[in-house]
Amino acid sequence: MSERKVINKYIPPDFDPNKSTRRKGGGGGQKSVRLMAPYSMRCNRCGEFIYRGKKFNARKEVVRDQDYYGIKIFRFYIKCPRCSSEITFKTDPKNTDYAAEHGATRNFEPWHDDDAKQGDAKLIVDDKVEEELDPMKALEKRQTETQREMEIHDALQDIRTRNARLERVDPDTVLEQVGQKRKALQDSVPVQRAEEEEQDEELVRRFFPKEHVQKPPTELNNDEVVPDATSLLNDTTRHQLQAMAKPKPTPRKRRGPNALGLVRK
Repeated sequence: MSERKVINKYIPPDFDPNKSTRRKGGGGGQKSVRLMAPYSMRCNRCGEFIYRGKKFNARKEVVRDQDYYGIKIFRFYIKCPRCSSEITFKTDPKNTDYAAEHGATRNFEPWHDDDAKQGDAKLIVDDKVEEELDPMKALEKRQTETQREMEIHDALQDIRTRNARLERVDPDTVLEQVGQKRKALQDSVPVQRAEEEEQDEELVRRFFPKEHVQKPPTELNNDEVVPDATSLLNDTTRHQLQAMAKPKPTPRKRRGPNALGLVRK
């Protein structure tokens, strides 16, 4: 049975290592790889959106003269699925991500927020250092702090005074004062209402002079004569009522030989 794993290789006696040279790799240092888009991007030529995770047949190469603390940076070449324009991006070891290079624009770059926060922190540190070095700014800062402490002290003193005054107050006295104020307010309401009614009547008398208005029959005095109800009717109805009110004349009895109505046979 032959060996499955070759441990030693045969070297002929006439082998000259100086005559054998290492063969160069083809493709100009580029390799074909299968990868997925590491981030969402938009093509600069046709405006096609390429979502994260879309698969591509890409070419990979090492970026020359660029590294990050000895870590190699790789560049990838892909094509837009719509217009077939070339898109390149490379690794970014500094931010542990990928950076868009050519042909497309990244939709969102998360490290920009971190850069902004770091920039704000740096500005704060610079301001502190500048205040420490500038005596005028340090004096202004101390003056502002002193004024703020005085305001806080005054506010605390007012709070203590108010608390002491509240502790000396008797609850029964407070309730009695509240009751007196409420009673005075209730007593003043009718007086105020009467004054308002009097003012309204005065305005009515001023702008609307008094005129003679005939009173209805219900408001007449007992001494006044109540008119007859028939005076309110028209002439025809009045005559009919008068005719109905007159008594009918009774017929007189006939006197004569046959006054009793007897018939002779």
